[in-house]
Amino acid sequence: MSLSQALISAISGLKANQSSLSLVSANVANAGTAGYVRKSVNQVAVSGSGTGIGVRISAIQRELDQYVQRQLRVENSGAAYATARSQFYDQLQAVYGTPGSDATLETAFNKFSEALQSLSSSPNDTAARSSVVSTAQLLTQQLNTMSTGIQGLRQNAELGISASISQANDAMQHIAALNAQIASSPNMDAAAVTMYDQRDAYIDQLSRLMDINIIANDNNQLAIYTNSGVQLVGTTASILSFDPQGTMSANTQWSADPGVRAVGTIQLTSANGSKVDLIQTNAIRSGQIAAYIQMRDQDLVQAQTQLDAMASVMASALSDKTVTGTAATVGPQSGFDIDISGLSTGNRITINYTDSLTNTPRTINLIRVDDSSVLPLSDDVTAAATDKVYGIDFSGGLGSVYGQIASAIGSTGMVASNLSGSTLRVLNDGAGNAITVNGVSTTTTATGFNGGSSELPFFIDGAKIFTGAITAAGSQSVGLAGRITLNGALIDDPSKLVIYGAGVAAGDSRRPDFLYQQLNGAAQQFSPATGIGSSSSPFSGTITTYLRQVISVQGQNADAASSLKQGQDVVLSALQQRFDEAAGVNIDEEMANLLALQNAYAANARVLSVVREMLDTLMQL
Repeated sequence: MSLSQALISAISGLKANQSSLSLVSANVANAGTAGYVRKSVNQVAVSGSGTGIGVRISAIQRELDQYVQRQLRVENSGAAYATARSQFYDQLQAVYGTPGSDATLETAFNKFSEALQSLSSSPNDTAARSSVVSTAQLLTQQLNTMSTGIQGLRQNAELGISASISQANDAMQHIAALNAQIASSPNMDAAAVTMYDQRDAYIDQLSRLMDINIIANDNNQLAIYTNSGVQLVGTTASILSFDPQGTMSANTQWSADPGVRAVGTIQLTSANGSKVDLIQTNAIRSGQIAAYIQMRDQDLVQAQTQLDAMASVMASALSDKTVTGTAATVGPQSGFDIDISGLSTGNRITINYTDSLTNTPRTINLIRVDDSSVLPLSDDVTAAATDKVYGIDFSGGLGSVYGQIASAIGSTGMVASNLSGSTLRVLNDGAGNAITVNGVSTTTTATGFNGGSSELPFFIDGAKIFTGAITAAGSQSVGLAGRITLNGALIDDPSKLVIYGAGVAAGDSRRPDFLYQQLNGAAQQFSPATGIGSSSSPFSGTITTYLRQVISVQGQNADAASSLKQGQDVVLSALQQRFDEAAGVNIDEEMANLLALQNAYAANARVLSVVREMLDTLMQL
């Protein structure tokens, strides 16, 4: 080797060592920096005329396991989803209160039941009457407070979506900008690998917000999609928008119909201007945003529905009166006559019949409505599993009503007519005997206290009687838990808890017995929308039993959310450890590299020194 070759070789070695030392220094300095990936140099020999004359750094490479990184991002999304839901359920449990404490719905209901039982034993005791009034007020206040708490959590979820969308937009903009910078920097130098780290950090941030799929393109660019296939980032970033709707209530819910939707939705606008609703298309299935959406539109809505069901069943159980029709026969036809004049909006006419050809019992519920815009009604308006529901518009008068009823039941073979006045007659199909009418009844709501029966408007909807009305604004039962209150007439005159008509003695226990039995002994049916029971087998039981089921279900949901979080945390931690083994900085290893580089640097420096001495000697000759 000539002296010039030795000089070139030593100088190239010094330069390579300097770059490597700088890289080791950066690794050590960033050992605790989140998202930093350990770097190493890739050295290649430089030759001239077939002879090795030096070394150079061809690239700086990042030490990471890309397969583990992909898995880590998937679990990042799952862990963020599980954590957010678990946090919401912890807050929801606080709304329900600690079991056994005074500030719980179960305790308030039990105290109310005990007060009714005492009144049943001593109807003329003014203290017992006052106790019923005060405990009923506490019960309604507890329902109101819990409803407010649930809607507050839905509001928090709405705000969480809004904040997350801002973070997602910021991350996507940075990823797109870094894509462009990396594409314009083909060499893997120190500046380029730093941009790779920055891009990975923003991708990790985005993966915590939503589930994503990453595809590598030309020039080291990355295209990012949701797992449902919607592109988020390409050469440019899409833009996410969210339109929060303000204060949350039980009636403010998401809908694909913009005219009905009362909460915010997420819209993506791509680079070409096309738009897609990510909630409507179910494009976001995991991550923090998905958790917020599920809590706002599903889990917390169901929790509110459970409270509303309890409030509406309590109100109806004490105010609704069912009257059966009287038997009627006309030639070969038989059936029943029933007076329908007392129906309020939301009240019903129930027809029970048997299809003799299949020996199948069936039920038709005819619901009074005063707003034709809500028609037709769906069968899930009632809690019954197999009934057929028809809405009957009463706004056009009784003549129209009888025609609508006849049309509704005509396909069964039954015949409806107006006997006289407000009497409805329902008969079977006559000589064919394909249909047997088993019974016709009306369920009406008591609006006063002295009607001669035990039913009374005990609980009301704000200042209105609760009848289960269905209007363009929705069912009256929606949000009732937040509006339910004790009828002010009972607060002003507690004797109405006992006196149900003229001449009733102050010690008559008929009405108190009815109140206690309806709330604690009578079986009630609850809508499958509560999540208790199913559409084919709705939950039926006392209000006490239902309340226990609600508390149990919510406790199970909270435990499931907590267990999911713990499981995701374990998986995420294991993957993070595997990733760090490859990408993390090991100080001991870096120190060993430093010693080796120092020795190599000293050797190259010694070569330079020897070459200089030899050149000096030659010059002296």
